[in-house]
This record gives sequence, C-alpha cells and structure tokens, in this order.
Amino acid sequence: MAVVVQKYGGSSVATIEKIKAVAERVIERKKKGDEVVVVVSAMGKTTDHLINMAKEISPNPNRRELDMLMSTGEQVSIALLSIAFQQFGYDAISLTGFQAGILTEGMHTKNRIADVRIENVKKHLDEGKIVIVAGFQGINQFGDITTLGRGGSDTSAVALASKLKCTCEIYTDVEGIYNVDPRMYSDAKKLDNISYEEMMEMASLGAGVMEARAVEIACKYNIPIYVALNTGEKLGTYIKEYDETMENKAITGLTASDDVLMVTIRNVPCKAKSIALIFERIAKYNVNIDMISQTAPLDGYVNVSFTTSKEDIYTIDDITKEIKKEIPTIKVSKELDISKISVVGIGMMKQSGVAAKVFSILSENNIEFKQVTTSEISISYTIDSIDKGRAVTALAKELNL
Repeated sequence: MAVVVQKYGGSSVATIEKIKAVAERVIERKKKGDEVVVVVSAMGKTTDHLINMAKEISPNPNRRELDMLMSTGEQVSIALLSIAFQQFGYDAISLTGFQAGILTEGMHTKNRIADVRIENVKKHLDEGKIVIVAGFQGINQFGDITTLGRGGSDTSAVALASKLKCTCEIYTDVEGIYNVDPRMYSDAKKLDNISYEEMMEMASLGAGVMEARAVEIACKYNIPIYVALNTGEKLGTYIKEYDETMENKAITGLTASDDVLMVTIRNVPCKAKSIALIFERIAKYNVNIDMISQTAPLDGYVNVSFTTSKEDIYTIDDITKEIKKEIPTIKVSKELDISKISVVGIGMMKQSGVAAKVFSILSENNIEFKQVTTSEISISYTIDSIDKGRAVTALAKELNL
C-alpha cells in the first residue's frame, strides 16, 4: 500500500459535477489500495472574484485581510469534495492548511512554508480516510491565516508529499508540460520528462503550469512530480532528476510572461551605499525582483532598472517614496506594457552559441529588447508587449521547439 498526494486545480473543481468527477477518480485510486491525500484549489475563478470584491472597496487592500478573504475559497472546495466522498460511501475528512499542519512565515499574500507538521494527516490516513487539504494556505507564528501566492496549491501539495515521502501528482486542464505555451504557439510539443532545474527556471520565468517553489521543494527532497490532464486520459509529464534519457537539446523550452512591471530609478548617485539603499528597501517589503540593470556613470549619477510583478505596483510606490526621502535627486518611472521572453535548457551548459542565435533571431525580426539577463540554463529579455507574439513564434520556429 502506497501513499500518494494528488492536487486538483481550480478548473478541475469549478462545478459540482467536476467535484463529483474528481471524487470518482480518487475513489478508483483508493480501490487499487493506495492511501490518498487530495489538495484542492478554490473553485474556478473564485480567488479572482474575491480579490476583485476587495478592490471594489480599496485599490490597495490590507494584506492580512486579503489572506483571510482568499483562504475561504479553498475551504469551500475541500468541504464540498469531502461531502462528495461521503455520499459515495467513503470516509473522508477536510482539513484547512492550519489543520494539516502547514506552518508559514513571511509577508501576507506571499508566505513561504516553514514546516509541515504531518501528524494529523497521518492519523486520518491510518484511520483509512481520504484526506482533503486546502491548498494555498497555512498559519503563521502569530496564529494568522496566510496564503502562499499564486500557484501556492502546488507548493502545498509538494510540501505534503515531501513529508509523506511519496509521489505528487498535479492534475490540471492541460495535458502536461509543453516546451512553449500552446495558446501562444500552436505547434508546441508536450514533454515526456523535464529536469527539476529546467522546470524551476521555466516556472520562475513565467510558465504558469507549475509554481517554482513547488519544484524547488521537490528537487530538494527528490519527490517526483507528475503533471497531467485532470481526466487522466493522456500521458502527462514527469518532473524529475536529470538523466541521460532526456532529450539532449540546448533549448528545452520557451516562456513568456506579461506579469512584468519595469521600474527605472534615475539620477541615483554613483555610490555603493545609494545602490544598497534601494535594494535594502525592496527587501524590507519582501518584493521579489528579477532582472536588474544599471547604466554607466554619467556626471556622478547612474540609472537603475529592475523588474517585478505587477501586483507589487502599490508596494513599489511606497518603497520609492521612502527612497526619495534619503535620495531626493531620484526620479522614478514605471512601465506596464512589458513582457519577458525566456529560453531555457540544461543543454546550454554544454553547448555554446545559444545567446548569439537568440540575439540574431530578435534582430532579424526587428524586435528590440530593453534588458537581458542570463543564468547557466536560461536567457531572458524584456520587450514591448506588442512584440510578444512575434517573438514567441520566431524563436520557437528558429530554435525548433
């Protein structure tokens, strides 16, 4: 008898009929002798609806109260799914993140999992129950309900699997991991396998099918993740340790993200302490930044640019007000019509010339970029959003994705 963690996203539990279908799928697995922990998201677009209601009251709602509000979506899902199991004659219990022992730390709406105290989940499994856990949420050291940010249900599921030392299966409305988002490139190919490192990079750079922190936990504890269509009709994709059976291409995938806010701070004194001040303030507010660039000094001043998520736009305003008090010379501008295009592949570590090829493709298609950054296995560019579609198509075709 094995334990398995299965996660179902919002589209998989969007209606009562779909919730019943999930229950029937889990029961089939239970009949095979497995003990099942089910992690679910809020129904359909519930979380978006809750956030929109809050923003009808305030354009920048208090984050603690947002967590309290958003966490209710998953609680509806777990209760309804538990009722469905019981109606089908199976013993089940729903648990909030707190009841499942998910302890968090950090800033509201962006908490990270600090630990999972798995004893309560194990107790119910030992009693033969199907355990349904609310994804996306936990409790912090102050006893406040917290949420884990977009895609946080993936993180909940993998964290539980790491403690239970079992496989994690992520069921969604796509057939697996594609090398390019099929909604942007119709000839995209589904991958049978992808390494933890490549999936982490793609997720952090905008691939919405998985959450980067979830893959990071899986990599750390060597927990295989299986991503597949929620009906189980087609073979999905395994995220696992790299091995020689994986396709040996320089580029594995291409991602594109519109969730990009580009901030430029001009007239910064060219002193180490001035640059340090900027990034200390950003860290103080727990804002995650991605691409960073700095101009060469001119008359003792530099310009500093960085990218972050659009959801942090109000926080950035607060941060720059603080910075301006200490560096009154600065001028701040924000660009919202920006997209980030990234190519990812573990083969870059062994094959040269990838950067030159990508630069040439963009040049040949008259696509200008604002910033570029690299890692061992990725190259990312910020471009005008209007050019995103052309960039994705050109790169995918020329790189044979």
